[in-house]
Amino acid sequence: MSDKVVITCALNGVLTDPNRHPVPYTPEDMAQSTKDAYDAGASVVHMHLRDQQMGRMPVWDPELGQKAVDLIKEKCPDIIINFTTGIIGDDISGPAGLLEALKPDMAAMNSGSLNYLKVRSSGDWAWPPLLFDNPVEKIQKYLQVMYENGIHPECECFDTGIVRSLSLFKKNGLLKEPFTASLVQGVESGMPARTDLLPILVDELPEGVSWQSIVIGRDEVWPVHRKTAEMGGNLRVGVEDTFYLPNGDKVDGNGPLVEEMAKMAREVGREPATPAEARQILFGQ
Repeated sequence: MSDKVVITCALNGVLTDPNRHPVPYTPEDMAQSTKDAYDAGASVVHMHLRDQQMGRMPVWDPELGQKAVDLIKEKCPDIIINFTTGIIGDDISGPAGLLEALKPDMAAMNSGSLNYLKVRSSGDWAWPPLLFDNPVEKIQKYLQVMYENGIHPECECFDTGIVRSLSLFKKNGLLKEPFTASLVQGVESGMPARTDLLPILVDELPEGVSWQSIVIGRDEVWPVHRKTAEMGGNLRVGVEDTFYLPNGDKVDGNGPLVEEMAKMAREVGREPATPAEARQILFGQ
């Protein structure tokens, strides 16, 4: 099904202020935003759980997660559910407990460590420099939970060394097929969002693995996604990654972003996959 493309909606992320940006965080709003994306062509929804007071900080509450999933499934019964697991430190009990309780179809797993940095125009740090630590021992714990609960791993790669590590994980037996590779581009201290880099990254992936681009930013997002579609990769878009359409307009939610992504995919000769087709592409089911 090389003419089919899996479109993931990156539903909300964390930390961005819902009073300033259109990020859903209540289960009801998450479900409606997912339906908007589903109707526009998304077959996968990648989600974070946020605190229900300010709507910004990450939480790992299985009851909240179950309510969000139930409401999403009422509106989109066949959509593929993908939960984040990203957390700093070696205590993964929160995300692991969420995966064990909800058993989503997929889970995103940061597959290596990164100095997470950003500098303001003044030269000051945008936030105190921090290490997004994901050593092999932590990755192994995540994969054990995923495999025990029938969850498909999505390996997020923030730099070229992490991309290359996937082949080592596979050779070692730590990572088993099928799995998905995500090329995360646009984080200031990670891989840049550049179309000329994309063929090199894909060439370093394990042979035959399904892959997608995750592109963080504004104007640079859309050319990389178009190149991804032309190269046979899958696509992800949503307000976790960008708030802007190719023409520079700011969106009011996920639906318009997915609609634009589906339009772009069709322009290069690919049709958005249905959830059933996406399951075949990603899971071999």
